[in-house]
Amino acid sequence: MNPYSGTPTSHKRFLVAILAVLTLALALPAAGVGSASTPATPATAARATTDDGAHDFDWELGTWRTDVRVLADPLSETDDEWLRFRGRSVVRPLMDGRANVVELDVSGDAGRIEALNLRLYEPQDDAWTSTFVNIRDGLLTPSVRGGFHRGVGEFYGQDQLGGRPIEVRFLVYRQGPDRARFEQAYSDDGGATWETNWIAIDRRVRH
Repeated sequence: MNPYSGTPTSHKRFLVAILAVLTLALALPAAGVGSASTPATPATAARATTDDGAHDFDWELGTWRTDVRVLADPLSETDDEWLRFRGRSVVRPLMDGRANVVELDVSGDAGRIEALNLRLYEPQDDAWTSTFVNIRDGLLTPSVRGGFHRGVGEFYGQDQLGGRPIEVRFLVYRQGPDRARFEQAYSDDGGATWETNWIAIDRRVRH
C-alpha cells in the first residue's frame, strides 16, 4: 500500500507477532539467487510451472535497485503529480520459502520511504497474503491476497482512503531474471475501474 501519501487507515491487529517475525528475518543475511483508469482484468488461468505456490517468490530473493513513482494524491480529479524515489529493496526468505519479508528504503526530493512487506503463504487455499508495515508510524495496512497466474501476481484487498472505502489491487510482473515491476492501484467504484498510484521497477544487484 502506498506508504508515502494518501495512506489508507492502518490496523494494529497482530502487530506484535508480525514484528517479532520481521525482527528474526532482518537478522538473516540476504539470499542471493543466480495513470489513466483501466477496467479490471482478473486472471483465471491455472499455474503452469508448479503444483502449488509455496515458492512463487523464490525468484525475488536478494538485493535490488529500486525506482519508485508515487501518485501524490490518489483518486483525486485535481492532482496528477508523481513523486519519484530511488534506493534499494532486499528480499529475505522465511520458513523454507513459505514466507518472506521485503525491506524497502528509497528517497527523493519529496522525502524518504522506509517500509517492510511481510508475505505469508496459505497452503489450504494456495494463496499469498501481503501486509505492508510503514516504519514511519509502525502500523500495518490491511492485507492484499492472491497469487500468480501466467507469471503475473495479482493481489486484492479492501481499505479506506480519506474515510471512504476503496478496493486495492497489487500486481507483480517478473520481467526476466534481473528485473521486476510492481504496480498498486485503487478503485472507488467496486473494482469497475482502477487508478494506478504506485509503480516500482526493481533491477537485481549482482554481487
